[in-house]
Amino acid sequence: MSNPIHIVLVEPEIPPNTGNIARLCACTGCALHLVHPLGFSLDDRYLKRAGLDYWQYLDVFEYDNWDDLRLRLNGERNWFGMSSKASKSFWDVRYKAGDVLVFGPETRGLSQRILADITPLTVPMRQDAPVRSLNLSTACGITLFEALRQLKEQ
Repeated sequence: MSNPIHIVLVEPEIPPNTGNIARLCACTGCALHLVHPLGFSLDDRYLKRAGLDYWQYLDVFEYDNWDDLRLRLNGERNWFGMSSKASKSFWDVRYKAGDVLVFGPETRGLSQRILADITPLTVPMRQDAPVRSLNLSTACGITLFEALRQLKEQ
C-alpha cells in the first residue's frame, strides 16, 4: 500500500481518538505511526470500536520513542507538528507525498524538544473566546484533508 501522508501520534492518551484517527488513515491510505508510551492498550475495546472493522486496511507502526521513530521513518520528508502555540497555519505550507504530520498527547501537546525538531503548524481558531484547542482527531482530519487536497492538485 502506498502512503500519501504519514500520521504520527506521540504518546496518545485517549483510545477513541486514536481509533478515529486509525479509521481516518484506513479510509485515506495514510500510514499511522504510534510513539510509545501509549495511554492505553492496543487491545482496548474503545480503540477497536472507534476503528470498527477497518484495522485490516490500516498500515500501523509502533515505536519505542521519538528517536526510534526519527531513525526508522527516514527519507526525504517534510515533518510538520501540530501545536496550538505555533504561529504558522497549516494552510501556509505546500505538502508533498510522503510528508509527516505529527500530533502530540491530548493533555499536553508536543514537547518543545519535538517542536524544535520539526516545523510547527497550527489550525487557526477564534481568539475572542476562551477555547484552547480542537479535539485531536478533529485537528488530524482537518490537517490531513488539506494535505490530501494539495496532493490531488499536484
